[in-house]
Amino acid sequence: MNTNQIARIAGLVGEPARTAMLLALMDGRALTARELAQAGRITPATASRHLALLVEAGLLRVEPQGRHRYHCLASADVAQLLESLLRLAVRGEARPAPPTGPKDDALRRARRCYDHLAGRLGVAITEHLLAADAIVFDADAARPRPRLAAALDGLGLDTARLDAPGRRVSCRPCLDWSERRPHVAGRLGALLLGHCLEQGWLQPQPASRVLQITPGGAAALRGWLGLQAWQRVVGG
Repeated sequence: MNTNQIARIAGLVGEPARTAMLLALMDGRALTARELAQAGRITPATASRHLALLVEAGLLRVEPQGRHRYHCLASADVAQLLESLLRLAVRGEARPAPPTGPKDDALRRARRCYDHLAGRLGVAITEHLLAADAIVFDADAARPRPRLAAALDGLGLDTARLDAPGRRVSCRPCLDWSERRPHVAGRLGALLLGHCLEQGWLQPQPASRVLQITPGGAAALRGWLGLQAWQRVVGG
């Protein structure tokens, strides 16, 4: 185990401006250095130095497109690390959090966690799949069950895409920092989010991780989850 490398990664993530830039990428977008400078509230020149360190450490990758260079999280592992830190930060609050306003409630209702769905909606979908014996969680691992295809058929989702080649696990639990319960990540989590976006059930919000539930999405997801679970999603 390379303890120096662990300490280096921790130091890179722990600097406040770099933390803010990394969190700005948790909605799965790729952003320019100028946009990330605004997120970190630092000058573009300072941001460039920070970003170079993050790229060198393998936390970010750069995607050139024309004259522009876009930065994004290097992998789902980086997103999982950031989500774990968010969870620890919330748990470590010494006092109860102040009452949250509508903006905070929207973030807790439905948001991106890198490439999968989080918030009350993500947790509700996960608990529905668990109750249907479509997936099973075992500590920090998860696996799909034979009933998964039937459970997702009500959403019009084809699970054949879960069998795509690659090293990424088919599903895993990701503990939701706002709900303190797991939502599903891995290829299944990405597939669920992608399907909801393709169907127009969820609408991304500019410069935010918030996903707005559209009227069509409310009708489809309420019918699939059931009224009681749906009321927990929209009512908090």
